[in-house]
Amino acid sequence: MSGLLIAAPSSGAGKTTVTLGLLRALRRRGIAVAPGKAGPDYIDPAFHAAASGTLCLNFDPWAMRPELISANAALHRSGDRILVIEAMMGLFDGATDGKGTAADLAAQLGLSVVLVVDASRMSQSVAPLVTGFAGFRADVRVAGVILNKVGSDRHEAMLRQALEAIRMPVIAVIGSDKGLSLPERHLGLVQASEHATLDNFIDHAADAVSEECNFEFLLRIAKQGLNRPSAANIDRLPPLGARIAVARDIAFAFSYEHMLLGWRRRGAAISFFSPLSDEAPATDADAIYLPGGYPELHAGRLAEAQNFRAGMLDATARGARIYGECGGYMVLGDGLIDTEGKRHQMLGLLPVVTSYAERKRHLGYRRVVPLDGAFFARIMTAHEFHYSSVVSEGEGKRLFQVQDALGADLGAAGLRCGQVAGSYMHLIDLAGATAA
Repeated sequence: MSGLLIAAPSSGAGKTTVTLGLLRALRRRGIAVAPGKAGPDYIDPAFHAAASGTLCLNFDPWAMRPELISANAALHRSGDRILVIEAMMGLFDGATDGKGTAADLAAQLGLSVVLVVDASRMSQSVAPLVTGFAGFRADVRVAGVILNKVGSDRHEAMLRQALEAIRMPVIAVIGSDKGLSLPERHLGLVQASEHATLDNFIDHAADAVSEECNFEFLLRIAKQGLNRPSAANIDRLPPLGARIAVARDIAFAFSYEHMLLGWRRRGAAISFFSPLSDEAPATDADAIYLPGGYPELHAGRLAEAQNFRAGMLDATARGARIYGECGGYMVLGDGLIDTEGKRHQMLGLLPVVTSYAERKRHLGYRRVVPLDGAFFARIMTAHEFHYSSVVSEGEGKRLFQVQDALGADLGAAGLRCGQVAGSYMHLIDLAGATAA
């Protein structure tokens, strides 16, 4: 197995576009790729899957135990595949406690690092920048550089000359191109499924990456030093039930594939349904999972989805276990207030009203301890990222006791009423030493 980590000095350097271009370009050449995304991101993996034609898994060095990271890598080990993981933020940026960087992930898996540099506002200064990143940690190997947003042939020559002086290989050069940017909204990129011309964009990115790319060198460094991952049948987050109905559409798209895979490995059968298409969950489901997404952008349609509502109420009546996180939690509540201040009736299964009218960012890793009666029996890691807030709550039992990445107590979070529960936390893994 071979592997690469596509990283950058900071966010905004173009890692995602470069990664999409590389995945598609390698696929064009008949090279099997296995995409990955570092950190808790639940939007980029869908783009990676579209570019590569295969499932993208998360690799989170803060929230995941080392054995889960290795197990995720092992899932991609069949065949002669190249594991291509896109880093998050800057190479050495981590959680507020300084842990869980993309560099930590590279060290654990033995991945060669390809550094994407936004060269639009520099020339010779690229050398000290890359020198600093390449020499910062002895256990992290920066094997080459991709120069992004290069303005001209003369600009490229200056950059190459500076990097030659420090003996840093240039793997690819990508020129400035306004067509290589993707639209964003409040939680990140606009979702892959919302792009009518996504395949054309990815092909354009692959063309741009391929124009001046040393693929032979890229494949060679991918094979250097990768640690063999373990395929051990590790302990995972337990499934919610034996037959789990999962909401999936553009309003409920933020589920982690490693969690669904873990549920399947524990014998659970998973079906999907679309609340936005007014679909009800499977009638034989003994558990229903409403993941996060953008319900605040589709609150009116969700309020009018009568088949969805009837199916959820029927599931509640028959005692199915229902769990919602972030956007799913909001939909389980009594009401959702949109950006214009209009309240929309939600399912009314939890006594909570949430609002997106006055945006306030809530962001960070979390360590969650299930409280008495919760669905979950063990301490877990999670990530919180939303702009909505709770504006009112009725009676209900709290679901989790929460700490941030520094161990500060954030109090109790979420609600549970009988077999229905939810919170703003996106659950990631069982807690281990990496998140202690």
